[in-house]
Amino acid sequence: MSKRIDKAPISRNKLLGVAGVGWMFDAMDVGILSFVIAALAADWNLTSSQMGWIGSINSIGMAVGALVFGVFADKVGRKQIFMWTLIIFSVASGLSAMTTTFVAFLILRFFVGMGLGGELPVASTLVSESVEAKERGKVVVLLESFWAGGWLIAAIISYFVIPAEFWPFEGWRVALLLTAIPALYAVYIRMHLPDSPQFTAKLESKNRSIFQNIVGVWQGRYTRSTLMLWILWFTVVFSYYGMFLWLPSVMVGKGFDLISSFKYVLVMTLAQLPGYFTAAWFIERLGRKFVLITYLIGTAASAYIFGNAETITVLLTSGILLSFFNLGAWGALYAYTPEQYPTVIRGTGTGMAAAVGRIGGIFGPLLVGYLLNAKYDIGFVFTIFCISILIGAAAVLFLGKETKQLELE
Repeated sequence: MSKRIDKAPISRNKLLGVAGVGWMFDAMDVGILSFVIAALAADWNLTSSQMGWIGSINSIGMAVGALVFGVFADKVGRKQIFMWTLIIFSVASGLSAMTTTFVAFLILRFFVGMGLGGELPVASTLVSESVEAKERGKVVVLLESFWAGGWLIAAIISYFVIPAEFWPFEGWRVALLLTAIPALYAVYIRMHLPDSPQFTAKLESKNRSIFQNIVGVWQGRYTRSTLMLWILWFTVVFSYYGMFLWLPSVMVGKGFDLISSFKYVLVMTLAQLPGYFTAAWFIERLGRKFVLITYLIGTAASAYIFGNAETITVLLTSGILLSFFNLGAWGALYAYTPEQYPTVIRGTGTGMAAAVGRIGGIFGPLLVGYLLNAKYDIGFVFTIFCISILIGAAAVLFLGKETKQLELE
């Protein structure tokens, strides 16, 4: 029975919906964490450095997960890894709600990160290999748009649940318990989602060793693409986690109370959706490179203005533009990355690039915590992220190749 299900065709919209809901759950967990960090700082009297470590340990797990599960996706299939990563991150996230010590919380967040880090590149690879070339980029960007839906749910939960008391639990514990729900969704995926048709048809994938796949990413004509992707992923993830995990805390630091900060971040989150949708429209018309470079430059400019904003109007406007451009760029990034490699090393190449990016995600939150502890102005911190994003845009401009509507190898 299961074999027939795995081989059954699936429509584009159903594929997008099934994979997208898993993607949405990922975003919900990351989004809730950004609000939980602000609440934990008050409940556990955390320092800025400790707050930074919560975000960074998540990224350490994501780096490990992206590498390990990306490699195994080329050995056992995209679908199996998609399911198991979903289970790992949701169970660990639910368990983190019951912790009473900072160290235990960090350990569980590492496993949450492993699941998240593995799922995202594998899901984008699965969708890329299951959609026709003429609409592949658009569909993957739309897949990434589910991230905005997850962040929106996270913002709503955080606004209503985290400040409340649910005796004997604090609100942030209840919010994290809700993130355990996606484990049940893995059962639905098992029954309704077939594996990548390219993977199942490519027997060579199963005969290659893991070492061959890892080395293959840096061989021949893939060397330039790999260098470009590693620079791009590092700079984008470094800046994203440095900025967005700290958004509620930055708002508090600029004089707003915790609940007002959650409300303003919710408004900024809504801007992610038009960012994705416009990127999805442009990506098949003007190309991957155009969307990435344009939206990254928009992100850099918005980050600089946000970090130096002194009024609520400028803060909200630049925050909305930051969400719009940054998440549009993320959608293009996930569409662009799997297109650089052939089927036999696509999971490995995508996972390794994401893993390098997650290393940037380790340093981003830590850098913010360190610089704030050292009394640096938040404007200086966001200027660093502005420069980082521009470096990523330059890598695409000078090293990237256009893959619009090209058939995957």
